[in-house]
This record gives sequence, structure tokens and C-alpha cells, in this order.
Amino acid sequence: MPGQPMAAPKCWKTTGREQTVTMTSAPVKPDVPPDVQPHVPYRDASCRLCPRLAAFLDDARARHPGWHNAPVNGFGPVDAPLAIVGLAPGMRGANRTGRPFTGDFAGDLLFKMLDEFGLSRGTYQSEADDGVELTGLRIINSVRCVPPQNKPTGAEINTCRQFLVQDLAAMTRLKAIITLGRIGHVSCLKALNLREKDYPFGHNAGHVLPNGVRLVASYHCSRYNTQTGRLTEDMFRDVFRKATAV
Repeated sequence: MPGQPMAAPKCWKTTGREQTVTMTSAPVKPDVPPDVQPHVPYRDASCRLCPRLAAFLDDARARHPGWHNAPVNGFGPVDAPLAIVGLAPGMRGANRTGRPFTGDFAGDLLFKMLDEFGLSRGTYQSEADDGVELTGLRIINSVRCVPPQNKPTGAEINTCRQFLVQDLAAMTRLKAIITLGRIGHVSCLKALNLREKDYPFGHNAGHVLPNGVRLVASYHCSRYNTQTGRLTEDMFRDVFRKATAV
């Protein structure tokens, strides 16, 4: 289960090097569920930091009372060597199920790659209770609440970045990061006090960060990108090959 340390897959080389990331303080709700890992930010439905997103979730709760309809927190062990940084929950995906990239097409493709590269175990069935566990990987979104039309504003991205900072800082064994889409890429760099001009976005572009962590950028695994051919399975597979080769 998420929250329990898991061994890194065999494709990872152990160097013993740890990452140091400057953290910024942010309020973290104290009464968190028992499976939430120490030092990892947790947000629940009481978060109102972004008024537009909070109002959008209020409306979603009224229309779909059985859905998660709340901030979607990270998924996977905090001591993992690999992080995936995405954009935000999808309305009928993570916002419905409460688990990142679970319940929509983007998750179908992502979890297929995770299984193929030995980064998960269990059978992905598009639901948060399908029993899938991540091994050596943690998934985090740049924005934790579903935005209207899948488009968070710059202010919302900036507001939520404090939690991305804390999530990355908690991953002291981090060796590589995969960023999905340019917004996720830029927000991840800013969370690490880095600039895009020094580490430009491009599909399968690899960078070594000052702390030794490898960053690999990818087009987002959205249905639109795959249907238009902007991202193919082989292109996505190449990203994971590069990220797990450290």
C-alpha cells in the first residue's frame, strides 16, 4: 500500500546520493488518514486556497456526490527513486477516483508503462481500490484540484506549488523525475528553484539538475496527444527507458 516503504526495482542503480531541496513552509492539515506518509503534504476538501477551484469542486459535489471531488494527493512511496510530476486531476479520472491518473485514458497509458517497467504491481483496473501498488515511484500533480476545462490559471499553479515543493523535498532518495507536459515541467523546475531557460522542455529531453537528479520531459499522456499522434506508446516508452537508466 502507499505509505509503506518498498524496494526500488532492479533497473535502478543505488548510489547512496541523497537529494537536497529547499522547502517552503505551508500549512498541512494535522488530522490526516493513517496511511499518509510523514513529511508529505496532505490536502482535503476543506482547502479553499484557490477560490475558483474550490467553487468548481463545490459544484462537482452537488452533481456527483459519490465522487472524490477533493484535492488529489500524491500516490506512491516517499522513498522512491523516481517521481512523475503531472498537471492536475482529470474530472472523470482522478477527481472521481481520488488517485492520480486513475480512471481516464491518461491513466490507462501511464499504468501500462509502469507495469511494463516494473514500477508497479497488481492489475490496474481504473479504480483507486484495484489494489495496484507503486514500487520505486511516486506520482504528484502540480495542481491538486481539478480545474475547469483542465486548465488551471497561473495563480492556481503558483498557489499549489508549495505542496509540490514539500512532496519533492520529502523524496530524499530521488534519482530521476519525469515531467508530463510543459506546465508540469515548468512548475517542477520552479519548485526546485530552477529556470526553464536552463532546462528547456521538449519530448524526451533529458537534463541533469545541480543536485544530480536526472529530469526527463515528456508530452502529456492525454487522449488528445495520443489520438493526434503527438505522443505514441513507443515515444512514451523511450521516456521511461531514459528515466530508469540512471
